[in-house]
Amino acid sequence: MFDIDKWHEIFSSLAKNPLRTTLTALGVFWGIFMLVIILGAGNGLYNGAERGFDGRAKNSLFLWSQRTSKPYMGLPAGRYFRMNNGDFEALKSQINEADVIAPRNQFGGFGRVTTVSRGSESGSYDVLGDYPEIAKVEAFVMEEGRFINPFDMADKRKVAVIGLRIKELFFRKGEEVIGQNLNINGVYFKVVGVFRTKEPGERGIRNTARIHVPFTTFQQAFNYGDNIGWFTMTAKAGKKSSLVAEKAIDILKIRHKIHPLDQRAFGQFNLEEDYEKLQSLFKGIFGISWFVGVMTLIAGVIGVSNIMLVIVKERTREIGVRRALGAKPWDVMSQIIIESIFLTSVAGFLGMVCGILILDLISILIPPGDDSMFADPFVKLNTALISLGIMIISGAMAGIIPARKAVSISPVDALRTE
Repeated sequence: MFDIDKWHEIFSSLAKNPLRTTLTALGVFWGIFMLVIILGAGNGLYNGAERGFDGRAKNSLFLWSQRTSKPYMGLPAGRYFRMNNGDFEALKSQINEADVIAPRNQFGGFGRVTTVSRGSESGSYDVLGDYPEIAKVEAFVMEEGRFINPFDMADKRKVAVIGLRIKELFFRKGEEVIGQNLNINGVYFKVVGVFRTKEPGERGIRNTARIHVPFTTFQQAFNYGDNIGWFTMTAKAGKKSSLVAEKAIDILKIRHKIHPLDQRAFGQFNLEEDYEKLQSLFKGIFGISWFVGVMTLIAGVIGVSNIMLVIVKERTREIGVRRALGAKPWDVMSQIIIESIFLTSVAGFLGMVCGILILDLISILIPPGDDSMFADPFVKLNTALISLGIMIISGAMAGIIPARKAVSISPVDALRTE
């Protein structure tokens, strides 16, 4: 392996026909290059899609009431009903698989906004009544102050936690925010915290244009009685959120006298199901990426093997002389195999480095905070090591057939070759 004469022969052999050597190496280079680019692009797509789930628990689900579609117990179809505080207590006591059950109200209903003002400034924004547990579902990052706490809930305090966008719109730069008041539909709330979210792009900006107040205060201050707009839930580790949703709906159907087979009485959105679909999709994408990349690499390795066969044919007489002078079969084979490994490894390494540099350049060109479906394309270290292993193994395999061909020729026949 470290025989200087052997390496001198290898370099001399490759240098005799530089065009042929370059074109052969180019096939391996292109194979590894494409493998790295395809896998990096797959990671970029995955990161972009994964980023769409940032900012909230990936096993969260949302449940709300709709109109019934079946008559039941003397009640007509098409009946609208509202969930209430009693439902919240029932769900908490009867669903052991749930980690978080948090009711939520929004002023005017889901997707509606309300008037918020301070001094001469006013506008329409989302105002939400929440429990402190909602912070386990949505990733609030507190920039100033604190989030809603149990004391706010128990005392029905008129406090508010505002997003960074609200702060920018209602307060001057450098002005103290904590302790100041905001007028929400005629009711004054004291600001106790400012938050940002981990959600990317426009969605993150939109969600910082929100105001969160204690759920109990919301019901009292805005005359919502004991009504609940919708529930946000998460499942405990090892449990499926779909099971939590199924149990919650069964409990609520009994409490509100809804037909057991009524599929339209409740609406739900299960983020866990969407996330699992994403994982399954990208498993297929990565599998196809590896297949295409490895097939491209194999095509290059086959080219190396063919060229090594040509080199063996050209050096048949030289091999015969070496065998006649006492060279062992392994001496001949090892030189051919090392030559093949060297060629594929160098070309493959350059292809891998160029692929990684291209991915790094793409990452630099993507604007920070961009909300696109492509983000941070990269190749993991273990992927690079696997690629390196593939190169070495491929180089050895590409050299085995030509090496066996070389030692299969008898020294006498080799010496007769012109």
